[in-house]
Amino acid sequence: MGRLTDEMTRLCGEIVALRVARKGFVKDLSSNTATMRANFRRAHNDMARTTKAERRAAVAHLKKTVGAMRHAFAADLEGARKAWAGK
Repeated sequence: MGRLTDEMTRLCGEIVALRVARKGFVKDLSSNTATMRANFRRAHNDMARTTKAERRAAVAHLKKTVGAMRHAFAADLEGARKAWAGK
């Protein structure tokens, strides 16, 4: 048949090869995306656990500090009341 048949056969082969390559690319992309999402999820959970512990420690420290300040303020007020009462 000749040159036209050869070119059509070559073109068909290229189309099939590109289709196979595209399928492989999409499969790799899906796999890489799933792996990346799993890594993000793991990192997010680790970060959440760490920051939760840090927040708890900060709140505990804040409670101690504020409690101490309240006691000091109450003692100061009591001293002022006694001074005003002449005791």
